[in-house]
Amino acid sequence: MDLTFTRAHEAFRADARTWLSEHAGDAPKVSFDTAAGFAAHRAWERLLFEGGWGVVPWPVEYGGRGADLVEWVIFEEEYYRAGCPYRLNQNGLFLLGPTLMEFGTEEQKQQFLPAMASGDHIWAQGWSEPNAGSDMAAIRARADRDGDDWIITGQKTWSTRAAFADWLFGLFRSDPSSERHHGLSFILVPLDTEGVEVRPIRQLNGEPGFAEVFFDDVRVPVANTLGDIGGGWNVAMATAGFERGVSLRSPGRFNAAARRLVELARSQGDDLSPALRRDVARSVVRTQAYDLFTYRTVSHVLAGHDIGPESSVNKIFWSEMDLELNSLAMRLLGPRAALAADAPDAESDGTWLDRFLFSLSGPIYAGTNEIQRNIIAERVLGLPRR
Repeated sequence: MDLTFTRAHEAFRADARTWLSEHAGDAPKVSFDTAAGFAAHRAWERLLFEGGWGVVPWPVEYGGRGADLVEWVIFEEEYYRAGCPYRLNQNGLFLLGPTLMEFGTEEQKQQFLPAMASGDHIWAQGWSEPNAGSDMAAIRARADRDGDDWIITGQKTWSTRAAFADWLFGLFRSDPSSERHHGLSFILVPLDTEGVEVRPIRQLNGEPGFAEVFFDDVRVPVANTLGDIGGGWNVAMATAGFERGVSLRSPGRFNAAARRLVELARSQGDDLSPALRRDVARSVVRTQAYDLFTYRTVSHVLAGHDIGPESSVNKIFWSEMDLELNSLAMRLLGPRAALAADAPDAESDGTWLDRFLFSLSGPIYAGTNEIQRNIIAERVLGLPRR
């Protein structure tokens, strides 16, 4: 792995830093888990797109910048360094988008990718069901074929962004006689279709970051199937690889959190205990290790290799690192840790509470870390199943 940036990479960084410094003030400061906040973040996605920064590694014809993966990591570093917000359309840009590039027809790419890049279509994720959480092979929501259409019935739950999103991608059982990972199809569903009911789920902070989605004889074109009919498991596993790999959680996000953590620690001056100083230093080192690991992974991909089941190692690392960073901030804040972001005396401290609460879910979403450890044991280390 060569960690020396080329002149082209340095020029790219300078362009990104200049644009972000000029426009970061336009970024929304409110949560996207409210109707007004969702609209504000959609406008920010449009501004990024119009500036050529919406999704830098995508081909130009699909709304991207044609950058390489190293430049994507660089952009993410500059994006979070500038204090810009988490991305509203992460399900589309970082998960479905790469999956469409791999499995989609040219017609599907032209239909979905530009609208995804611009923020015109915000995507929700439809994996989990009441009896199929981390075990996606237990999915029971059905898609029965009727000519050129699917008739979809069933329920999805804990659907990220579904409260206000435009589209949902998910797995549905298209062969009623099938079991486990066989007979599933990966289908793209517009959420304004007749028969779709979205019921928001309140998070710990009271905002609807998730939703239950009910399908009552929902008619969707078979043309909205991504990949082979009945071959949805392979498509979904590719999406899961993007989710657990480098796409969903770039190191720039955690580097920015580590810098804020150091500032918080320094604000306490000599009152900071040796134990807390040690833990802050360890968290900073872990974010730097994740940074280097990401560049190693990117180099591996650029050399023509797949990430494979090693993405589970990545997912465990960033989810536990994020929880450690935010838990440490709670310890540093002491009684102030309980202040919500809109509390009169919160100042900048209140944002830590929201991020801590969200970090608690990190070891669960994108596949629980217990499941990821099983994958590592069996598929990476070759250990026997018991």
